[in-house]
Amino acid sequence: MSTVPDPRLILRDEELDAGLELLLLSEAALWAAVDAALEGEIQGVGRSHYRTLFLLKRKPGLGVRELARLTALSKQGASRTLSELTRLGLVDKAPGETDARRKPARLTKDGAALEARVSERLRSLLMRAYRSGGLDAVGGARRILTALAGGRLAVGRPDPEI
Repeated sequence: MSTVPDPRLILRDEELDAGLELLLLSEAALWAAVDAALEGEIQGVGRSHYRTLFLLKRKPGLGVRELARLTALSKQGASRTLSELTRLGLVDKAPGETDARRKPARLTKDGAALEARVSERLRSLLMRAYRSGGLDAVGGARRILTALAGGRLAVGRPDPEI
């Protein structure tokens, strides 16, 4: 379902730069909330760990390659993050059913609990932002963010039935 862009929508560099500034500042606000939520948690768990826990909640069974594609981490960085979470008992990795080399990861009970505590703060932040934008703005915001996320949204999802 592709829509034809509205020919009246003309975006000058200044408008695009203002949008980029808002995205970067919004990202900083979200990560500051993550940092604050992680402050009293397990020593050594940081942003990349939280991001991995969240993505595993949304897409259980991710492997290193999918995690690297989703987060723009290197494969080594994604592997290190998963290994640290496994060592901390927050993630389980088991050999895949069809390929023993592929080790899909899933949250443990403790991992799910940590993810939920941190995400609760972020959901509150997002809810306030959505409410300030108004009902009509939520759909537009989601469409913009979906377009920015692009193909990353499909990573880790099962292939559609043919």
